[in-house]
Amino acid sequence: MDRAQVGALVRSAGDGDAAAWKALVEGMSPLVWSVVRAYRLSDADGHEVYQTVWFRFAQHLARIREPDKAASWLASTARHECLKVLRGLARLTLTDDPHVLDRASEERTPEQSLIESEEAADRAERARRLWHELDQLGDRCRQLLRVLVASPPPSYLEISAALGIAVGSIGPLRQRCLRRLRARMDAREAA
Repeated sequence: MDRAQVGALVRSAGDGDAAAWKALVEGMSPLVWSVVRAYRLSDADGHEVYQTVWFRFAQHLARIREPDKAASWLASTARHECLKVLRGLARLTLTDDPHVLDRASEERTPEQSLIESEEAADRAERARRLWHELDQLGDRCRQLLRVLVASPPPSYLEISAALGIAVGSIGPLRQRCLRRLRARMDAREAA
């Protein structure tokens, strides 16, 4: 199933389409099970995690903002639920090794690699859009915001001298510029 198909099924299931829900569960169950199996839980704990993941997905179905990324959501939720079970087991199991849980989290599963690469691609795309929208702002806002993201940021006195803006105007101007940038980003994401 590709992301567009998953997104369409999530939207349909969110609207109450039982066939779409069934197709989602059938299509995405192998992914959830692969994450659960990677943590080597007992059969009972694995089934519990599997059911919890789908229950949480059903709870959040109508609120998922990016339905085409449901696979990432499911894999991430499965990972978190597995870690919760392992933490619970660690409290009950006597061991001399304090790093038992660390071993499970150090091994990267293919699903984790996929999730991390999707998240990195999303961050890079968002940064690209942010810089594009920043370049669309007026010169004054663009100059001020670029100076403010410098590391380390200059003082307001230095900004005032460099850009010819009164020190008392820098904060309010910054707020107006950030509001404009946020509005542009929101409009672009809504499109």
